[in-house]
Amino acid sequence: MTLPDPEALAGRIRAGDRRALAQGITLVESTRVDHRAVADTLLQILLPNAGGSIRIGITGVPGVGKSTFIEAFGLHVIGRDHRVAVLAVDPSSKRSGGSILGDKTRMPELSRNDAAFIRPSPAGETLGGVARRTREAMLLCEAAGFDVIVVETVGVGQSETAVADLTDLFVLLLLPGGGDELQGLKRGIVEMADIVLVNKDDGELSDVAQRAASEYRAALHLLGAGTPEWPVPVATCSALTGKGIDEAWIWVETFRATLEPTGAIAARRAAQARAWMWSEIREGLTETLVASPHVAACLPALEADVAAGRITPAAAARTLLETFIGKSG
Repeated sequence: MTLPDPEALAGRIRAGDRRALAQGITLVESTRVDHRAVADTLLQILLPNAGGSIRIGITGVPGVGKSTFIEAFGLHVIGRDHRVAVLAVDPSSKRSGGSILGDKTRMPELSRNDAAFIRPSPAGETLGGVARRTREAMLLCEAAGFDVIVVETVGVGQSETAVADLTDLFVLLLLPGGGDELQGLKRGIVEMADIVLVNKDDGELSDVAQRAASEYRAALHLLGAGTPEWPVPVATCSALTGKGIDEAWIWVETFRATLEPTGAIAARRAAQARAWMWSEIREGLTETLVASPHVAACLPALEADVAAGRITPAAAARTLLETFIGKSG
């Protein structure tokens, strides 16, 4: 494969070329060293063109209707003269590492819309279901002119709060029902939510959804607001019928209009950039350590000792680090 010229590729992305955007995202997701070098240059070129979107994280347990909601929400937002990019992180196959679900098949109408761009990416081993390069894909989408970015996380019980390191606001989708469901919610996720929506407010579930929203509203009142300037709204919606979808977008617009003048969104993005840098440092150091031939030589024996209980994991880790530092110093 011939590597693309980053300047030329950047120009095509800025012009809104969807194939170029897909190519750019493939580059930033690649683990090949030569691809990584081109991707870094591409990102540096396009960085001045990024940052103009509203970044929305959406999470919820499997079965809550995230994809159906995102399709209805995306089509509504496009109808308001916006361009929407959906970065949907799929569960990964343990065998191939590829995506198990196909978001373009789960959002057929949105995927056919010229003002939308959907990119499923395998979650891999990244906690929180957020692909490692989702941040960079987001910047490329912004440079391509998409002004609403939606990041859909896996929602499989991992540390879903990782989405807060990516987005301006966090939407938590919930199933109808209170009681046990309310007790079972992870407090950290609820506290980080900027908008809470109880989906499936339709048919026989409508009364249940309304009752659940009241219970969640009371629970959030007890927890207190995560952002002082923003009392978290709790509402119901139906991705199936479209009920409440327009109100959900109004909440997003109100959130931005409320917090942008205070500098809260800019401060959040600055903190995210710092967190991103340290995440890259940690992951880069781990990759460098594992690639060390000196570490590789002693790693199998140490792993066997840890598995057999002959040495503690902490002691084995210190031995590996001392080996790495001693041979690298």
